[in-house]
Amino acid sequence: MKYQGVCIAVKDVNLAKKFYQDLFGLAVFQDYGINVSFGGLSLQQKFDWLLGIPKERVLKESHNMELYFEEDDFDAFIAKLEQRDDIRYLGEGVKEAGWGQRSIRFYDLDGHIIEVGEDMQMVVKRFLDSGMSLEETSKRMDVSVSDLEALLNS
Repeated sequence: MKYQGVCIAVKDVNLAKKFYQDLFGLAVFQDYGINVSFGGLSLQQKFDWLLGIPKERVLKESHNMELYFEEDDFDAFIAKLEQRDDIRYLGEGVKEAGWGQRSIRFYDLDGHIIEVGEDMQMVVKRFLDSGMSLEETSKRMDVSVSDLEALLNS
């Protein structure tokens, strides 16, 4: 068996496609009109029809899953988000986890939660660029020095 990705319900497949292309730079892999695939993520208009269930059973903002992305240039991504007027944030904006990774959560146009986190390799580089040693970074992130070295060399 092979995992193929996630398919999410969208109200307007063309608006959703533009949202994901503009914000994340995703390239369309297949476009079947009411279903668009970016590879690992597919958008499905008329989800009720696809599943054969009543339209009322397709929930919006169910808060039981999220799409997760990581970004190398996290600050530039935040600036890109701030230029949009269709972003509804979940929570108070950028948060920094105990290990130092910054992330933000928001809704897409159809109420699906999206989390964008800073790429972990970039977190390590940010700490090192700030003057922290590899050992200090290891302690700050609660990760072994050898794991950090492997991450930096991946």
